[in-house]
Amino acid sequence: MSEARILLEKFHATKTLSPVAVRLTQLISNEKSTIQEFEKVIKIDPTLVVRLLKLVNSPFFALRQEVDSISRAVVVVGTKNLRNMVVTAALKNVFAQTSPENVFSRARLWLHCAAVSICSQMISERIFGQKGEDAFLCSILHDIGMIVQDQVTRDRFVHTCSTYDPEAGPFIEHERAAMGTDHCEIGGLLAEEWNLPVDVVDGIRYHHDMEKETVPSSILGIIQVAHYLVSKLDYTAIPGMKATLPGGLTTYLRENINEYKLLAGDLPDELENARDLYETDE
Repeated sequence: MSEARILLEKFHATKTLSPVAVRLTQLISNEKSTIQEFEKVIKIDPTLVVRLLKLVNSPFFALRQEVDSISRAVVVVGTKNLRNMVVTAALKNVFAQTSPENVFSRARLWLHCAAVSICSQMISERIFGQKGEDAFLCSILHDIGMIVQDQVTRDRFVHTCSTYDPEAGPFIEHERAAMGTDHCEIGGLLAEEWNLPVDVVDGIRYHHDMEKETVPSSILGIIQVAHYLVSKLDYTAIPGMKATLPGGLTTYLRENINEYKLLAGDLPDELENARDLYETDE
């Protein structure tokens, strides 16, 4: 068994994700799931109901009328947006748990993931004119492997973060040498277990891969560009982590720099509009 799978087995044993969250990931992965099935499961967790209704009525969705039920929320925002809200709300507690602030902060990681997800959706919709729900989902989950490592082997992972030298090379190479695996592989395996779309799984698994030939409009291309942009704005997962891009995407970004400068300029306002999406209740 690979080191990534061993860590995942231990993660599952800790029951970090609530039964409600686990059941919802199963519904999310099944295209035949009905609104009634979502509503039935969500209602089991009153806190989740409150969070979802708060999100759907937030400035991020800018709805004209207040939504007061989960079934109505599904009709108004659509099943994929509901899926993303469910995942976001379910993950908040996991990311809110305490961790050593000086080397690895779950709160900092959560802000990083939120920034990448919002930027990814902006790129999908504004640059490529396509729906951005799957890009958002991929981005909000792209560093979930770090949570697995922090949860089941905290001392080792914190030591890995504390000994990381940005000048010595990419974090993922340091991580592999120290941990025997990396958060991308762990996250990809977890996404496969949840039966998420293949392009979402690939985006999670390869978002630090600088060798792949990546199409800019693909989910992987979008998340890599979004990751680069938000890191340049200091929304990094780990302090000092350097932003890099594959060669092809570097050329693409350079050729379209004016569009992306405008998008990056709007990102802080979009993050403010989405504050309810990523702020924890702690």
